[in-house]
Amino acid sequence: MNLFTEIRGTVIAALEAMMDADTLPAGLDLSNVAVEPPRDPLHGDMATNAAMVLAKPAGLKPRDIAEDLAARLADDPRIASAEVAGPGFLNLRLAPGQWHDVLRAVLAAGPDFGRSTMGQGRKVNVEYVSANPTGPLHVGHTRGAVFGDALASLLDFTGHEVTREYYINDGGAQVDVLARSVYLRYLEAHGQEVAFEDGTYPGDYLIPVGEALKSEVGDAYVGQPEEVWLEKVREFATEKMMGLIREDLKSLGVEMDEFYSEKSLYGTGRIEAALAELESKGLIYEGVLEPPKGKKPEDWEPREQTLFKSTEHGDDVDRPVKKSDGAWTYFAPDIAYHYDKVSRGFDALIDVFGADHGGYVKRMKAAVSALSDGRVPLDIKLCQLVKLYKNGEPFKMSKRAGTFVTLRDVVDMVGADVTRFHMLTRKNDAPLDFDFDKVVEQSKDNPVFYVQYANARVSSVLRKAAEAGIAADDATLAKADLSILSHEAELTLARKIAEWPRLVEIAGRTNEPHRVAFYLYDLASDLHALWNRGHDEPGLRFLQEGDAATSQAKIALARAATVVISAGLGILGVTPVEEMR
Repeated sequence: MNLFTEIRGTVIAALEAMMDADTLPAGLDLSNVAVEPPRDPLHGDMATNAAMVLAKPAGLKPRDIAEDLAARLADDPRIASAEVAGPGFLNLRLAPGQWHDVLRAVLAAGPDFGRSTMGQGRKVNVEYVSANPTGPLHVGHTRGAVFGDALASLLDFTGHEVTREYYINDGGAQVDVLARSVYLRYLEAHGQEVAFEDGTYPGDYLIPVGEALKSEVGDAYVGQPEEVWLEKVREFATEKMMGLIREDLKSLGVEMDEFYSEKSLYGTGRIEAALAELESKGLIYEGVLEPPKGKKPEDWEPREQTLFKSTEHGDDVDRPVKKSDGAWTYFAPDIAYHYDKVSRGFDALIDVFGADHGGYVKRMKAAVSALSDGRVPLDIKLCQLVKLYKNGEPFKMSKRAGTFVTLRDVVDMVGADVTRFHMLTRKNDAPLDFDFDKVVEQSKDNPVFYVQYANARVSSVLRKAAEAGIAADDATLAKADLSILSHEAELTLARKIAEWPRLVEIAGRTNEPHRVAFYLYDLASDLHALWNRGHDEPGLRFLQEGDAATSQAKIALARAATVVISAGLGILGVTPVEEMR
């Protein structure tokens, strides 16, 4: 039940009646007519921009349209009042029974309340994390992992068919460096003294990998030249690192549907096939690029390269796909990988990158646009850096990793649920501070605690109701006399609950799961506010001693709030708690 959609339908019907009556010109485009919460709750329950967006095409004053529309809407029994404000905004107040109906709908639907068919089964590929398999995931990967996973859950909740995918960057020079680093640990496992030169990975996490290699091959590679062991050690080390990465992701509650190897693109004709597709569209040519901005002429050596005409699909400059020596650029396998995604029949692609990939956005979008003839949209979400603090001071690096704080460090210190929620308390493209003390602090300033505390409070009410012999299962609560709920604080909470289906669809359309976290905090705030008013006004308490019927109505409101909280936390990948410890 999306009450905003239903009332919008009423507004549209009234506008169509106005066109039939010739008070509005026939054939007006009504697609931009919206019904949404007003910026100031004092103005009403909902507001519509209908008169403002239709005035110009109708050739009428917005206030004239609004007054006619208000008169028609006032006849609807669900609408208590329709008031024109300013130049032509229309504020609506609904009959209290509408909010009571929402509560019944929540209790009937349970965790599926707010679930949408907006996606209509469209196939969406969400690629996230995709870290080099050269070590454990660090805190930057943690943010991308949480964001991508929550986004995938959100899209599933809004009716999309979602594939979660990890692109294994195992085709570049970094995996050779990994192999050499593991070989050093292998020699170390044989008792040799080794030195980690610049460009190798010195982290302690490779010690067990070197020991495992020793167990696997004995001393077969000791003293052997690189050409004997490099390829086999590279494969062994990559497999071990991906096992570590899978364990790290699992500790955060992240499970992928697909792991796609970059290496599988090389020597298989896939890169050639993707570029042949672009060439067939006249988008591949031999040419010389202009020098990059900031380069002096003496620093620039013009070279003929194979170029992708990405400027025809919105990029700033054309991009090289093959170097002058015939080797592929980094961009070439990425084109092939996305061509594979398009070929797998996805209707939309989403890539979650770190902030350092900002310069890659336009070229990648251009490639997908060209490969799909504009049919498949690509949305690239950049996740900004995470700054770690403890006791207000910058948090030092992990000894285990050698150079950074790992995902597992974070999860071990505060838990997966706290980590996930806090990573979504800022929009993905905004910097995020993560203070290990503050994220577990029990205060209103900590959104993780505040939302979980709201759920725990209602759980305590349900336990006390059971002890008092008051039936408080959802089916019974849905049949309670909800007209008892008439106080403004109660209706405020009910209104916030009613916003959930609309919020879900907005978040799903914009690919912004942080909106769910923001909404949950606001919903928890309204519930806490009602709870706290009960200290001074006993009639607002959820349990009314000796009055089961009133208690059930009030518990129904609280229970509906936690149904929505649980659904929202489910999208974020966070387990709701029933007791605060």
